[in-house]
Formats: sequence, structure tokens, C-alpha cells
Amino acid sequence: MKIEQTPIPDLYVFKPTIYEDNRGYFFESYNQRFFREKGIYTNFVQDNQSISVKNVIRGLHFQNIAPQAKLVRCVVGKVYDVVIDLRKNSPTYKQSFGIELSEDNMMMMFVPKGFAHGFSTLSDVAVFHYKCDELYLPSQDGGINYRDPEFNIDWKVDMNESIISEKDSQLPVLSEIEASLRF
Repeated sequence: MKIEQTPIPDLYVFKPTIYEDNRGYFFESYNQRFFREKGIYTNFVQDNQSISVKNVIRGLHFQNIAPQAKLVRCVVGKVYDVVIDLRKNSPTYKQSFGIELSEDNMMMMFVPKGFAHGFSTLSDVAVFHYKCDELYLPSQDGGINYRDPEFNIDWKVDMNESIISEKDSQLPVLSEIEASLRF
């Protein structure tokens, strides 16, 4: 597995080593020893998976108390994955990063605690998988509106065709909740 540092500290992209033959392929999607050798000490406690149709935008989500680090990947299809650094003491505070994750490139992204996370579906269908190091706490579910003008994120989908949950469409912009963030 190869690891690439992104422009944001502690945010990594992983490119697994793929072993292919006439039967198909095999790759190791997670290895605790490899992560620890790279300085990532995370104990995952929950795996989640979603399926989304083309033009769905999910996010931008976070947990304010018991924040989650995540290892994310697209198992089927293609997504544009986006994060925003909400760690107030980070030199990249409020910076965003986006990358295409797909079944073809098989890349994964490690999202550390203190980030808002979301994605848009670029293919007809996408199956998205993520490992979390903290359990989901509905009472701590928070987020930033995907249209927040401070970030002006290009979701890589036709916004006139976008599909957003009622909950996500009503999320506040960062300036409305910034003082309450505990990262």
C-alpha cells in the first residue's frame, strides 16, 4: 500500500497494491500495523456503508463531541469525496480538499478527527464504505451546509439535478456554528 500526504496535515490518501489475475483481483484494504508504522494510531469500532444514486450529495457531516476519524472508500461506482479541516489550531483550518474515489482507482482516504466530511455521487450508483474510530452518536450529529459560500465547493455534479436529504439541505453554514465547535 502506498500513502500520499495531502496538502492538509494528517489527511492521507492510500493507494492499495492490487494483485490481479484471470480470477479477478485482491487487495488489502486495511492493515493496523501499516497504519501504525505511518503514525496513524486508530482503533476502528464501526463500519458503515451507503448506496447512492447519481447526483446525490451527502454531507458535510461531523460529530462535535466524540469526533470520528474515518477511512473511506468507494466500493462500487465513483464519488467525489470532500473534507473541511475544522481543527481550530490547525494551520489549514477551514481549508477543503476533494478527491475522486472509485471502484477503478481503489483509493482510500483517511480523514482524521476534526473534519467535516461529505461526498457526491458521480456514477449511476455508488456504494460507499467507511470505517469509524468512534461510535455514531445521534445527539452529536452535526454538519455544515453543502452550499456554504465560504467554501464554494464544486461537487462535480449538475446542481440542478442534485439530490440532497431534507436534513442536509437545512444544515447551517460554518459561521453560524463555528463558536460551538470543540475540535
